[in-house]
Amino acid sequence: MKKIVLVCLLLTGINHHSNAQLHYGIKSGINYNSDSFEDASDDVLDGAKTKTGFHTGIWFRAKLPAIGFYLRPEIVYTELKNSLNYDSPFAPPKEIDFKFRKIDVPVLIGKKILGIGNVFAGPSFQYILASDFDLNDLSEVSTENFSLGIQIGGGIELGRLGIDVRWERALSKTETVFVDNSINNNFSFDKRVNQIIFGISYKLNKIKK
Repeated sequence: MKKIVLVCLLLTGINHHSNAQLHYGIKSGINYNSDSFEDASDDVLDGAKTKTGFHTGIWFRAKLPAIGFYLRPEIVYTELKNSLNYDSPFAPPKEIDFKFRKIDVPVLIGKKILGIGNVFAGPSFQYILASDFDLNDLSEVSTENFSLGIQIGGGIELGRLGIDVRWERALSKTETVFVDNSINNNFSFDKRVNQIIFGISYKLNKIKK
């Protein structure tokens, strides 16, 4: 969590020393725990029941001087579903669904296209707040809460309203260690996920320098 705070302070410092006007707004949308747009579209047609979630947060945007790009940091709360495949020597294999909550801080570099379009990419710093497991004979021992990912995407802006779609790939592990109480044996599970993210944003105003 300290690393995310440092990122936010760095972005504040960049804006403080920039002559650009800082725009800001709110955003929300739907997250799909998926590696492909095809899987996400099939899930929508099926009622979006599996491995889905949502996000909500705030965004900021400032033009980078002279080079024609913009910087867009965001602070986003995300809830997402995932599953754990567990194979015990004393029981049939089973898949356990669970939900986890996290704070995401994407730091995106973007470029405007044809007035209303834009493309962007950048790192996404993530901190897992909590996970909801129902594991019966398993106990959670420890979790690596901080991870790093990358987001790539594009969208359009119609006045104050923005619509975008992103692909997010996790770059570092968020590993959780469990102990099987029945046999007193530890095993680890990587909670890292790739996502397709659909978002809607609304520009509230701009902060004048």
